[in-house]
Amino acid sequence: MRGCPPAAVLVLCGLCWAANAEIFTSIVIISGQMTDLIYTEKELVQSLKEYIRAEESKLAAVKSWAKKLDVLTRASTSDPEGFLAHPVNAYKLMKRLNTEWSELESLVLQDPSDGFISNISAHRQYFPDEEDEKGAAKALMRLQDTYQLDSESFAKGNLHGVRYNAELTVDDCFDMGKTAYNEVDYYHSVLWMQQALKQMDAGEEAVVSKADVLDYLSYSVYQMGDLPRAIELTRRLVAIDPGHQRAGGNLRYFEKLLSAELTEKDQSQQEPMSEQPITLGTYKRPRDYLPERETYEALCRGEGVKMTIKRQSRMFCRYQDRNRNPRLLLKPMLEEDEWDSPHIVRYLNALSDEEIEKIKELAKPRLARATVRDPKTGVLTVANYRVSKSAWLEGEEDPVIDRVNQRIEDVTGLSVATAELLQVANYGVGGQYEPHFDFSRKDEPDAFKSLGTGNRVATFLNYMSDVEAGGATVFPDFGAAIWPRKGTAVFWYNLFRSGEGDYRTRHAACPVLVGSKWVSNKWIHERGQEFRRPCGPSEVD
Repeated sequence: MRGCPPAAVLVLCGLCWAANAEIFTSIVIISGQMTDLIYTEKELVQSLKEYIRAEESKLAAVKSWAKKLDVLTRASTSDPEGFLAHPVNAYKLMKRLNTEWSELESLVLQDPSDGFISNISAHRQYFPDEEDEKGAAKALMRLQDTYQLDSESFAKGNLHGVRYNAELTVDDCFDMGKTAYNEVDYYHSVLWMQQALKQMDAGEEAVVSKADVLDYLSYSVYQMGDLPRAIELTRRLVAIDPGHQRAGGNLRYFEKLLSAELTEKDQSQQEPMSEQPITLGTYKRPRDYLPERETYEALCRGEGVKMTIKRQSRMFCRYQDRNRNPRLLLKPMLEEDEWDSPHIVRYLNALSDEEIEKIKELAKPRLARATVRDPKTGVLTVANYRVSKSAWLEGEEDPVIDRVNQRIEDVTGLSVATAELLQVANYGVGGQYEPHFDFSRKDEPDAFKSLGTGNRVATFLNYMSDVEAGGATVFPDFGAAIWPRKGTAVFWYNLFRSGEGDYRTRHAACPVLVGSKWVSNKWIHERGQEFRRPCGPSEVD
């Protein structure tokens, strides 16, 4: 961009706020709660160590008893009558059998695990459940698709050329594949079962058997339409386990199908199975409900962005005082053009670190599963394409929130009196919000009826964290990708001046690949803007 003020002057560009047009997490447990779980697990490990020490102490005491009694019984049994001839020996025998063996019995029956069991029972209510585990697995698969990562990269902890100390075992890969299989997602089941088999063939030990891996893999490959490979894998399964319940029948069925195909093609010989290993490109990923899936994911990877050098030359930055607003005169906001049409701007130094931490502190205790407004009824409900944790903050509950709301009004020139509350959200790894509109369309007349404030005229989105990889805000319609930068905010209009929706503003929050993404947003509504943003002469003005 041209004409930007010197970096040293940027400190003048105040404060912040936020617009969350994009809150979705595949993992229902947000990163803050995941952090709590890490410390919970650490506490349980400490409790487990204490239990082990108690068991070892108990075992040492039992061994001491056994050693002492072994010496005594050897002496007594070598000459029983001579042993008992001594009155002390007779007394001590009675004492041992009456008292000491009872004490030993109590020692053996003592259960040192009580403390550990009570500790883990107290924490279990906060543990992730089966749905959470499934969501985490599906998040990895979503990242795999969006950022075109093969299963081996994930298994070895290699994300976009950076090696992390996080690897998946054979059993982990098998569980990933089984999750996909149970969701009738044979495409991902193949990828993860293949990786499990590859690691097994390389000699890695596992709890799961190779026969089980081959069973799932061969059938999933068959479902992907690759009969030659399905037959080869099933033959491996039969060789390992000749009495397998399904393998023999499946093999005969697959061979019959392939024979029929070859006959239909008038081919006398079976086509050889490809020697190439199964990778992301081996099978075509099935299409889903999202028409712009490929464009959306390409933008998330930084591909297909349509900001040409010529267009970029028309991008500028400026100090924004919004018609000499008194609160912006001494500390104007630095405004950068992110996109020309539709016009999207970014505000630098929109939020201070202290404000960000205060907003997160207020939001964390009340974070709950994010909802979307049903376009037909206007009622808030959960949706599979948005599975995150979010919270709503009122301006009256803390001066920081009131300040942020006022700042949004000052810098945009729009009234926030009819805006929705400040929404705070966190995306963990895999967190996303698929392409959507912030405003209600003509076929959704009741979307915001209950609010009585009209449609969402504009979106103000605060980035409250940097993201190590992924997490961009993308606009598939015109090919824009905006990357999170902590303390900055982006702003755009969802409606033209006429009140008609700008359908170009359909946007998405890309999955977070590495890191944690915190955002907050303000959705500004039509009511109250009549004199601040009057109607234009045309429908798309």
